[in-house]
Amino acid sequence: MKTLELKTSSDLKHINATPEINKNLDDAKKVKLKKTARDFESLLTSMMLKSMTSDTKGLSGSEDSYGGDYFDSIFQQQMATQLSKGKGIGIAEMLYKKLTGEDLNAPAEKTDAADPIKIVSDPQIHSVQPSDSSSQRVNNFNNIIDEASKTYGVDKNLIKSVILTESAGNVKASSKANAKGLMQLIDSTAKDMGVQNVWDPRENILGGTKYLSGLLRQYNGNVKLALAAYNAGPGAVDKYNGVPPFDETKNYVSRVIGYFNNLSVKV
Repeated sequence: MKTLELKTSSDLKHINATPEINKNLDDAKKVKLKKTARDFESLLTSMMLKSMTSDTKGLSGSEDSYGGDYFDSIFQQQMATQLSKGKGIGIAEMLYKKLTGEDLNAPAEKTDAADPIKIVSDPQIHSVQPSDSSSQRVNNFNNIIDEASKTYGVDKNLIKSVILTESAGNVKASSKANAKGLMQLIDSTAKDMGVQNVWDPRENILGGTKYLSGLLRQYNGNVKLALAAYNAGPGAVDKYNGVPPFDETKNYVSRVIGYFNNLSVKV
């Protein structure tokens, strides 16, 4: 099979000629567009790696290496995939920004309150009654929770349910994993969400809700997956293609939704 030689002297004129920015793309289409852009970059990178190793007869340096062609193919595919997941070589980022005007890896932005994320109670999970003391503590932050709900389009009862589960409304709560505050933000997440003082209730709730909003959109409104990612990380959810088989995470998801079911039926 003839090796495909890539011309790397191009000024990317084909990419520069892509259509103008489309501001009418909804979140679902943007998710698909991100995947398509990354898949395209992965394919292009794989082709480049194959071209680069053709002169050395693959990684083994020998045409007679037993299984060498197979391992070369696996290496090229995995290397290309991993590159495209990060910053890559910039092609996916360029394509996505050209089409949407947005950064490919940008964190969740402020959401119009008129377009909230649709969240419904789950009848398969029993309602969980929070303690009176924890409810009273969380209710002290109702104004901030309402602000976060309107800003990021997340149901206020879901925000309350996460706070109840994470900290029971204790502003000074901290964990062994160094998660802090009402919504138990770790330092890296707090920084990504623009939180400067993680112990400040308003910053913590707004930052946590912004992160939760991004996860809900990442998983197309699937509350269970978003909550699992909030607890165990998106990497674990993607690895298991669903709620990870961790008792802590499964109990966490059930508890949050249980609180949500309880709060949602109250007048």
